[in-house]
Amino acid sequence: MRILEIVVIAVILTAAAGVLFVRKSRKLNIAMLLAVLLVLALHGALDHFRIQMVPAYAAALGLITVLVSRLLKPEHAVRSRPFRKLTKSLQLILVLALSGIAVFLSWLLPVFTMPGPTGSYAIGTIARELTDEARKETLSVETGDKRRLMVNIWYPVDQREAAGKNKEHYPSAVGEAISLVFGLPGQLFSHVTGVKAHVTAGAAVSAAEARYPVLLFSPGIRSTRFQSMTAVEELVSHGYIVVGIDHPYTSAKVTFEDGESVFYVPDPEFDTSAGLYAYNVTGIGIRAADASYVLDTLAQWDMHDPAGLLQGKLDLDRVGIFGHSYGGATTAEALAQDKRFKAGVSLEGGFWGEVAHTGLQQPFMYLMSGNTAESLKPSAKVKEKVAYDEFTPDLKSVMVKSTNDTYYLTIDHFIHQSFTDISLLSPFLFAKGMDPVHNVDITRSYVTAFFDQYLKGEPQRLLEGPSQRFPEVKFDQAYTQKRDF
Repeated sequence: MRILEIVVIAVILTAAAGVLFVRKSRKLNIAMLLAVLLVLALHGALDHFRIQMVPAYAAALGLITVLVSRLLKPEHAVRSRPFRKLTKSLQLILVLALSGIAVFLSWLLPVFTMPGPTGSYAIGTIARELTDEARKETLSVETGDKRRLMVNIWYPVDQREAAGKNKEHYPSAVGEAISLVFGLPGQLFSHVTGVKAHVTAGAAVSAAEARYPVLLFSPGIRSTRFQSMTAVEELVSHGYIVVGIDHPYTSAKVTFEDGESVFYVPDPEFDTSAGLYAYNVTGIGIRAADASYVLDTLAQWDMHDPAGLLQGKLDLDRVGIFGHSYGGATTAEALAQDKRFKAGVSLEGGFWGEVAHTGLQQPFMYLMSGNTAESLKPSAKVKEKVAYDEFTPDLKSVMVKSTNDTYYLTIDHFIHQSFTDISLLSPFLFAKGMDPVHNVDITRSYVTAFFDQYLKGEPQRLLEGPSQRFPEVKFDQAYTQKRDF
């Protein structure tokens, strides 16, 4: 809980005790009323109200009503005494229950503090809208629409440049995506906008290096380009320019610069696994084309950026791509179709398209949750959606046919969404007994190590085998192969 939320609960309980157990006093009633009103005003102005605290607000409203009523009554009004102790006891129980529920909900869904990135750079960001005039938007109801994308570019900034400047907060898109993924009311996650990132808008790109390697990030289906900010921040702090892509109609919600929003469109129903498989091949093909188009645009910006921000700063000989779930599948297919991508990481994605038949020529890392790995076993009674019928033969085909280094890692105590920042949003629900910071540290550490080794040419011990720092991570020996050239 935030400090002012704790103060709100403390003032409510104190005022309730004053009302129930202290002899009636006009001055005391005024003081208690002002205290409740003041702390609520401060909380609303500085923290912002949130749904988890609604039971406490209800208790506060009840106290305000009682205190105003006491102030309006004549001081010597005669009150009936029957059942007075019982009434007080019930009132106390109600206040304690409402306050307790608010404390529990605020603990369950906290306004967390993001773990700091470990690199030397601060982080800047800018959002841009892109339109691919060469491609029609096949999912739009309007004929003639072109494929439009929203991207965020996160880039290295000098620490001095960022010092003292306001930091960006998590956007509401994160809460909207989480509510869509888990089928929960969006209001439960509206508080994520109170979480501060380590990102400064509008700062200049650091001049410490002439050019920076570039990474594209593709989010999961029904998700958002902001879903894995801990990994993005870590990579940027170590000297990467990261471009997060929202893919209209498969991302949760894409809001363009003119205010128009495009929402996720659910998959149609299919009678066979083969039908859904073919549908996903088409969908991932669109996303892979998105990635290639973004890379085309970055090449243009490197030659001439109208804003001057990225011009001459992009090292397009060192480009990687990574993504989660559907974004992981996008990663694998983009690597297969576009050799400008020099390395890639799939965070539990599928293999739909060309990649399933040809394998990869670039270094590739696949991270899988222990939960999904278990569901792939023939004896498993519960199957994760990621474990579709064709997954195992496709995985084998990719890993066996690939001609460059491959890594296949499984992570115990992870679920499919553990590769995002979800464990921070509710450690109790999503961290599965693991420290939430350690949870996100696994993903960001292995992704950073992989790209440091294959884009920067810096060998990483973390990729050599089991680590005492991350005992949950297991290397599959059959699919983890270092090829000699």
